[in-house]
Parts: sequence; structure tokens; C-alpha cells
Amino acid sequence: MTIRNWFKFFLNALLIGGLVTGIFGLFIRWDDAFSQYFEAGQWGEFLAAFAFMVVMGFTISVIAQMGYFAYLTIHQMGVNIFRTLTLWNWVQLLIIAFVIFDLIMFRFRPNAETTGQIWLYVILLAVLIITSVVVAIVKANLTKKHALISALFFMIVISTLEWLPVLMVRADNVDSWVTLLLFPILAVNAYQLLALPKYNAKSEVDRLKLEERRKNRREAASAKN
Repeated sequence: MTIRNWFKFFLNALLIGGLVTGIFGLFIRWDDAFSQYFEAGQWGEFLAAFAFMVVMGFTISVIAQMGYFAYLTIHQMGVNIFRTLTLWNWVQLLIIAFVIFDLIMFRFRPNAETTGQIWLYVILLAVLIITSVVVAIVKANLTKKHALISALFFMIVISTLEWLPVLMVRADNVDSWVTLLLFPILAVNAYQLLALPKYNAKSEVDRLKLEERRKNRREAASAKN
């Protein structure tokens, strides 16, 4: 990928993370972060709280981008270690099952002390899995069918690893943060998974055009001589 296209890719992912966190934060964190300023008419503080959410989204986006490029390396290593994509896909499915089991038994279950919390974690798990399946299907349709398992692995396993720090926090208001941060992680990861091939193709076209311009300049210089 060329530097220019990488910068566009990075900036778009950054904006997606910031906007999703800011918008969802207005609803999910309204009582904790916004309502007191809105009711008091303290618009400066209200905007500052919204800006904090956006910056938080920028941070999540950067983490998600590092996770994606780390996964690309892991994926290639997995194919090389297990020699065939089929075997690597089975390994990925096994890891997906283990991660979901870990989420339920060691992340959600210890924190589900009330009926409301149980339903919250059920909904969040459903959002994670359904979003991942939809994105993986779209990815397979856009590229190749065998990309389905790899896309599903990335959306579930890598997203969970990026979500894990807040899942491990024990605090009174942690549920709202657990809920909020899932959405920018999924949004940025879905964007990266679906948009990267387009930027790679565009970079290849840009390189060909650059080589063509260089060739034309060399030919023009040779003609003058």
C-alpha cells in the first residue's frame, strides 16, 4: 500500500472510531457523562464530554488498526505453520470456540449479578457474533469463499482481545464502558476487513501509473538526446 492510500485508510478508520464512540456514547453514557451538563445548560462541559468520547474512539481505532496488522502477520504465520489453509481454518474455528467459551464463563458470568446484567451480556455476545458473521459473509462474497473463516476469526477473536482490557475491569459503572467500546471496535474492524483490498488495488494502480510516467519521461529524455 502506498503512503497516501495508507494515510487515507488510517484517517477513515480513525474517524469511524471517533464518530461511533461519540454518537453511541451520547446514548449509552448519557446518565453518567452528559445528562447533568444538559440539564444545567453547561454546553461547554457537554461538548467537552462529547470530545472526550470522540478521542476515546480515536484511541480504540488505533488499537484496532494495530490489531488488524498484527492479525495479518499471525494469519500468514498460521498458514505457514499448518502448511494448508484448510488445517489453519480448523485451528481458527477451534480458537473461536475457545474465545466464546472464555467470554461466557470467565468474563460475562462473574459480572452477571442481576437479571439486567445477564440480558446485557447476552445481547452484547449476540451483537459480537451476528456482526462478525455478517461481515465475514460479505468479505467472502467480495473476495473468495475460503476467506469466510479467517474473517470470522478476526472479527470475533481479535475484536475480543481488543475488548478484553475493559472486560477485566471491576468497577460500578464498567457495564456502560463494556457496552460502549464494543461498537467502535466492531465498526473499525469491519471497515478494515472490507476496505483494505480496495486500498491495496488502488495502490497497485497508482504504482503502475507512476511507472508509466517515469517510463514516458525516460523516453522523452532519450528522444531529446
